[in-house]
Amino acid sequence: MSIVALVRCESYEYNEVKKAVEKGLDLLGGVSRFSKEGDKILLKPNLVAADPPERCSTTNNIVFKAVAEAFVNTGAIVKYGDSPGVHSPEYAARKAKIEEAANEVGIEIADFHNGQEVFFEEGIQNKRFIIANGVVESDGLISISKFKAHGFAGITGAVKNQFGCIPGPLKGEFHAKITDSTLFAKMLVDINNLIKPRLYIMDAVYAMEGNGPRSGRPRKLNLLLFSEDPVAIDSTACRIINLNPEYVPTIVYGKEGGLGTYLQEEIQLVGDDINSFYAPDFDVKREPVRPFKQSGAIRLLKNALVPKPHIFSSKCVKCGVCVSVCPVKPKAVNWHDGIKDKPPTYVYNRCIRCFCCQELCPEGAIELKVPALRKIFKRYKY
Repeated sequence: MSIVALVRCESYEYNEVKKAVEKGLDLLGGVSRFSKEGDKILLKPNLVAADPPERCSTTNNIVFKAVAEAFVNTGAIVKYGDSPGVHSPEYAARKAKIEEAANEVGIEIADFHNGQEVFFEEGIQNKRFIIANGVVESDGLISISKFKAHGFAGITGAVKNQFGCIPGPLKGEFHAKITDSTLFAKMLVDINNLIKPRLYIMDAVYAMEGNGPRSGRPRKLNLLLFSEDPVAIDSTACRIINLNPEYVPTIVYGKEGGLGTYLQEEIQLVGDDINSFYAPDFDVKREPVRPFKQSGAIRLLKNALVPKPHIFSSKCVKCGVCVSVCPVKPKAVNWHDGIKDKPPTYVYNRCIRCFCCQELCPEGAIELKVPALRKIFKRYKY
């Protein structure tokens, strides 16, 4: 039986967050279950990019601080880190005020620039990873995710947070090599089974709905979640927003891969009543995530039916982030006319629908556009 602790937290005011974190840890048996004196503990927040806390794209700095204090008090040697999709780990931490919180607690940032090759024989989809030195050199990892809608994965939370354990530039290679959303989910499950975080904490005091994971809207859910089971914590969050967990590949394949469970009869909820957090109008895609085939007639059909990234020129500042993060060669989004004073353009028959461009656009200028044919045949099971 997997246990998920639900704790009400109605603001990011320090004392309230501190009490909520202490309650959540106590509901799971106390922080000493996850750390002891001398342990090398790594805190892994979600730092998708260098965004300020109010944007709600990153783990909130006050939540991070409260968790850090709890583990420092066990006598552990605590560090922190993440590998953003753009920007350096240090700059992203600084903008998100995670660095400030870490300095107040007295912990250092770990090495997420460099990594080591790790072989994982039990891997289902992937048996070889380059894992950041900060992760490899730790005794245990505490995952502190942010609950957000996500164009490629449906939602991002506890399971997907560990993708940041791969040093920045290498993450793009995974998107280029694994374009099928189901295989990508299995790869994420493999990473979690390899790293085996000791504890998963999810920041949903303010979540992100709509055009996530970076350009959506903050949505107040007043909630912190705690569990040793990332599948259970993600599926519980999905039920709160009226999203079928079976629509999210990381949840489905997380159970198949032995990472955890999403079955309600196998999850024990403790703490505050789940019904008090229910947000059925949360803006998220409520349909199964479909794989995108790269070749053949199926791809031609899917190009006409699968949502595609679209740049709204009125929002675009021509920063070129979308071009730099596009993982395919030749790039699907580029300065195709050679002129950089106009927004980049797409060549959709190259696009693998990884949505890295949409995920990391700093201005929210890229949204997923539903093709006209899809609207006509909205019940078509492609």
